[in-house]
Amino acid sequence: MATGNTSSASSTITDEKMAPTPDNAPYDGEGNGVNKVSNDRPSLQRYGSQNKETEANIFPESAVEADADLEKTGAIPKSTPPPGGVNPADFPDGGLEAWLVVLGGGIFQDYYQTHLLQQYSSSTVSWIPSMEVFCMFIGGPVFGKVFDNYGPRYLLLFGSFFHVFGLMMASLSTQYYQFLLAQGVVSSLGASAIFYSAMNSVGTWFFKNRAAAFGIIASGSSLGGVVIPIMVSRLIPKIGFPWTMRAAAFMILGMLIIANLTVKSRLTPKPKRVDVMEFIRPLREPAFALICAASFMFFFGTFLPFNYVIIQAQKDGMSASLSLYLISILNAASIFGRIVPGIVADRVGRFNVMIVTTAFSAIIVLALWLPSSGNAPIIVFCILYGFSSGAFVSISPSLVAQISPIREIGVRTGTLFLCVSFAGLTGNPIGGALVSRDHGDFLYLQLFCGLAMAIGTLIFVASRWVQCGFKVKVI
Repeated sequence: MATGNTSSASSTITDEKMAPTPDNAPYDGEGNGVNKVSNDRPSLQRYGSQNKETEANIFPESAVEADADLEKTGAIPKSTPPPGGVNPADFPDGGLEAWLVVLGGGIFQDYYQTHLLQQYSSSTVSWIPSMEVFCMFIGGPVFGKVFDNYGPRYLLLFGSFFHVFGLMMASLSTQYYQFLLAQGVVSSLGASAIFYSAMNSVGTWFFKNRAAAFGIIASGSSLGGVVIPIMVSRLIPKIGFPWTMRAAAFMILGMLIIANLTVKSRLTPKPKRVDVMEFIRPLREPAFALICAASFMFFFGTFLPFNYVIIQAQKDGMSASLSLYLISILNAASIFGRIVPGIVADRVGRFNVMIVTTAFSAIIVLALWLPSSGNAPIIVFCILYGFSSGAFVSISPSLVAQISPIREIGVRTGTLFLCVSFAGLTGNPIGGALVSRDHGDFLYLQLFCGLAMAIGTLIFVASRWVQCGFKVKVI
């Protein structure tokens, strides 16, 4: 159950008094819709990015509705609750303001290993992208709590500055530790703040279409993954690595200006004290603990193809000019993989779609990437894997929302990404060590990748089983 100290990105609620209402239930289908908030609530002018009223409702909730698992049942308790509460009809689930919030929201491994840091092993170099992934996800609990307390504005400003600053410092770097700090820590922490402020803001605007909205937000990184690898690989020979990094930083700065102008939360932030047990207590629930374990195992292998497919393809005879497009192909397929499964999951069940897509990822790694040696099978693998692996990022927050009380969605999502961050930190270096152990071949890495994903899929099945067994149903 939610406690008085619990807060979440999708359920941070104001506690002002409601205007008097009729005796009928507030969600009566024949009523006047959503109750209006009285004029005595504090002005929104003093809250950063919420500097004007919106068409969406900002309302308090009672304990009855807050403790209801709306994501799971889609229904308000039958008992007549006090006025107010979290009504699915109150989420805009579209409209100009909601989609403007959505709008706001590998190549380096190869280059560093073959040029700037060629004296280091692949396992050592892989700590740079691994640290990026780790810092991206480790910020979940901290930035989620900051969002709950203060809204997205200051998070976006903080993230925008450090993301661009880190990339600029990477352009001046020449030593391993400098790349690790600038790109692996500073820039990625800034990106983390941007990611969570955008994700959490979108969660306040969408309910029925939440997985689809999360998928569109997550697809932005895939779109960047299409453009930036091509941009970097083409610019480095012409203007050099330093100015290429600066060009990428200026391009990102321009997009972040749009994000700072459009991303906002629908709900008024309200500061609350920090309780560490908020993040630990949910692990006592089998379904949630199994989701965390499954995500940890699946994430062990998720980024290995992204970081090593170029090197593996070149070793098997693919030309350097063609291999540089593999990451763009992966990310292009991932755009659709992050959007389409989310739309389907909202209709046929998020656990069902997650199990299918993660199982498919494991299968194509073991059945296609492992035996592939020519250009055609590697390209086909990149397309299929990009699509199937993309679903994990967009659907996993929705799994947490589906089994969580409304007030705990934010902190539970933070706990999930905290667990995932350690897999992201260690997965790539383990893969690099396996390549070294295999004398430069990729068999051990591919086996590790596929088996880790297969184990993760089985644990997702276990999480579904503890909720409904093996019944065929939407879940």
